[in-house]
Amino acid sequence: MTLRFIIFFFIVSTADFLSQGLMEDKLLPTRQDSLRGSITPEREWWDLTYYHLDIKVEPEKKYISGSNTVGYKVLKSYETMQIDLQEPMEITSIIANGKPLKFNREGNAYFIEMNKKQKINDVNYLEIFYEGFPREAIRAPWDGGLSWTKDNNGNHFIATSCQGLGASVWWPNKDHMYDEVDSMLISVNVPKHLTNVSNGRLRKVTEYKNNTKTFDWFVTNPINNYGVNINIGDYVSFSEVYKGEKGDLNIDNYVLSYNLEKAKEQFKQVPMMIEAFEHWFGPYPFYEDSFKMVEVPYLGMEHQSSITYGNGYQNGYKGTSYPSNSKWGLEFDYIIIHEGGHEWFANNITYIDIADMWLHEGFTTYSENLYVEYFFGKNAGSEYVISSRSGISNKKPMITGDYGINRESSGDIYAKGANVLHTLRQVVNDDKIWRKTLRGINKDFYHQTVSSYQIENYMSNILNINLEKFFNQYLRDVRIPTFEYEIKDGFLKYRWINVVEGFNMPLEVIIDDENRKLYPTTKYKKIPLNNLYINVDNDYYVLEKNISSVSMQPQ
Repeated sequence: MTLRFIIFFFIVSTADFLSQGLMEDKLLPTRQDSLRGSITPEREWWDLTYYHLDIKVEPEKKYISGSNTVGYKVLKSYETMQIDLQEPMEITSIIANGKPLKFNREGNAYFIEMNKKQKINDVNYLEIFYEGFPREAIRAPWDGGLSWTKDNNGNHFIATSCQGLGASVWWPNKDHMYDEVDSMLISVNVPKHLTNVSNGRLRKVTEYKNNTKTFDWFVTNPINNYGVNINIGDYVSFSEVYKGEKGDLNIDNYVLSYNLEKAKEQFKQVPMMIEAFEHWFGPYPFYEDSFKMVEVPYLGMEHQSSITYGNGYQNGYKGTSYPSNSKWGLEFDYIIIHEGGHEWFANNITYIDIADMWLHEGFTTYSENLYVEYFFGKNAGSEYVISSRSGISNKKPMITGDYGINRESSGDIYAKGANVLHTLRQVVNDDKIWRKTLRGINKDFYHQTVSSYQIENYMSNILNINLEKFFNQYLRDVRIPTFEYEIKDGFLKYRWINVVEGFNMPLEVIIDDENRKLYPTTKYKKIPLNNLYINVDNDYYVLEKNISSVSMQPQ
């Protein structure tokens, strides 16, 4: 076992991109962290083109066996390939060109010795055979793996969830987010009385004399590893066709037999979700693969074209208004809307490194209040996102800079991420341009993996605003920008404090009963004031400090 040591460090206060005045303990990355989280030499020389995951699931044994055929294009000549599969699963053999390949294991990484010269631009295939008892999920989807449960009728009810933990917890693959496979066939053999639902479209179902069935699902579009899933249960289905921006979109819903009527009512929100998000973000990104809602024994997850659902057929988050404290959180089913929003932000555009996970969760949490705005009005959307601020801790930055080790950052990527985007919308102050920007992100980075810097720079360019200091402040610092002001002798004196050097975000206020836009910097500015009153727009995620009375109020 590799030892981990706890260290303390001080974050440098003079650098814009680091948090200020904090000290926290961190675990030094291990060799396994680096093998999992970095683009190793054994990964970078080949580009994924195709997977065929062909497995048998034995519910009584909680056992998986089968193979994964890997198609890849050679980018540069190299002799060793890295494939990942987590213990206690095991690769038993690997075949290429009809011959076995030698391999060795280092923890959860397998290193395969290629048996022929890898020529640039060649597309080659190898077949990986594996089996074992995959890790059981303890608290899915947060502590993922396989959920082996039974439904109310005693039928097996099984599902996968593995974001962060990695898809290699249950199948062998190139387990890094930077390289998405171009297309994928998923073949799952299960007991005859059960149904498996996976990503993409169902191609065929084959019955066998041993009382099993194999379900073949094909994914036409690129897909990230953790987005691949299997869901096994006593499912019934119902469908509809949505008339969307790109034509007819098939919506298929798979639910437990005894929940059919409840699902038919609750899932009326699915086309509503697609309508709202096509308005804000552009066409649903996977028309070719259809859209599915699939009932599972855990809360839910954004598996591509196969959104998993376990929210009990009720509005809110398990019936509560969380993460918002407003009434609007009970106007929709959190899992349908949030996980559906991930089709645009997580599945269409995907982070290269989990350290930039705010790109998934910040934008998708923000999509919730855009959904509210679309159906209930702009003020309702603002109320929804503003009321979520009570859940922001500001203990860690949303981006800590821990790249290459598969390490998540702060839980603030949800509520704070949404409020940062809501604040930026106020800075833009043009709803048409803002919507164009959100749609542009999904169009210009269509089916791509991206870094936070790519999205930050893109938004700066398309909005024609230098957002470097804005993003460094809100993403890489924990301090909330504070509008400090003093009213004295008929003047308002103001500036930004608790900010990175050069922070100069404009701010809307009410002064003398008029809406005004101020342009504070870290140096004091001064303007005349008739009434001894100023009100800062609550849509900005800032604090205000009136040094006339030495008070500080969160906005």
